[in-house]
Amino acid sequence: METEGDNKVRKVILTKPFSLEAEANNDYSAPNLLHRILSLFSHVRPGSDLSHFQCYGEEIYSTATDLLGKCNGGESPLARFINVVAWAISTTRPLVIGDTPYNPILGETHHVSRSSLHLLAEQVSHHPPVSALHATDEKENIEIIWCHQAIPKFHGTSVEVKVVGKRTLKLMKHGETYEMNFPNVSLRFLPFLRIDWVGNVSVRCKETGFVADLCYKSRSFLGFKANHRSVKGKILDSSSSKVLYDLDGHWDRTIAIKDKNNGRVQVIHNANEVISGLQAPIVKNLKSVWPTESAAVWSEVSEALMRGEWDKASEAKKRVEETQRELLKERESRGQTWTPKHFTLSRTEEGSWECFPLQQWVPPAPIIAL
Repeated sequence: METEGDNKVRKVILTKPFSLEAEANNDYSAPNLLHRILSLFSHVRPGSDLSHFQCYGEEIYSTATDLLGKCNGGESPLARFINVVAWAISTTRPLVIGDTPYNPILGETHHVSRSSLHLLAEQVSHHPPVSALHATDEKENIEIIWCHQAIPKFHGTSVEVKVVGKRTLKLMKHGETYEMNFPNVSLRFLPFLRIDWVGNVSVRCKETGFVADLCYKSRSFLGFKANHRSVKGKILDSSSSKVLYDLDGHWDRTIAIKDKNNGRVQVIHNANEVISGLQAPIVKNLKSVWPTESAAVWSEVSEALMRGEWDKASEAKKRVEETQRELLKERESRGQTWTPKHFTLSRTEEGSWECFPLQQWVPPAPIIAL
């Protein structure tokens, strides 16, 4: 899609969200979060990734069911907490090894609406690379704030990417705030190349005291599939340290909890229902799309990749990067420091970053998720 603006043509290329079917069909490669930080694949060639900065938002707005509405509609604090745990697991999406030509530029944004939910992500820092996200639903009185930085550690035959930051979900209708961290990424080269989400994730509600401790596991060194994409954990009441539920399953299949009192088992997450059959967003108002929109910044790269024109995609990528280098030189020559447009950014005592949205509510977007 194209629109005339500021004396130049702007193209907006939106691709289908990464889902279980896309993985099975090998339509896409890994989401840009991993490859942006590792810079393992810097060249554009056949098999290149079509996913990029918009992956951050897709984890929230690209779902086949209304998981946030289910969180808000829980009849009790414990029911809502269980639904939030299921939602947190649903944001885990498949990773497939491949090349990615995208490297989010400073100030790149992704602004999308789905019904009354409006989402805005911004690349708030380039060195170090830090991404911020703000999503609000004024009708449902829901707010989401994410801020993360990925830090790679190389271990000879493997790389572990520690995703540092915090995810916050506020159900303001109930006066409840849920905080959670991110799983890490493990990339192993031997005995064969594979990639998985790994590590410990904690979900906590300040007001109710409920806590979920989750452990993401990958295949063993020899590649046995027993633990592949598995999630194990427990839900407990922190005030008494009493375990209420055991949690077990696979994030790309189903997750179930078992009541410690009566042994009843309940499936709380079904990946096939949540991240299957996803559709690409559509542009509702071309003239309102910001020049910083990810789908506009990388439109020529995406368009070339979709046609299989790898050399043209590489050339388009270089043009984007050269423009950014020129803008940096201009700022430095004027003694200017770049600041985020939609967030403020601060460093925590632990060394990670916190992002604070400048607006209370995210405005409706010209791009609509289906």
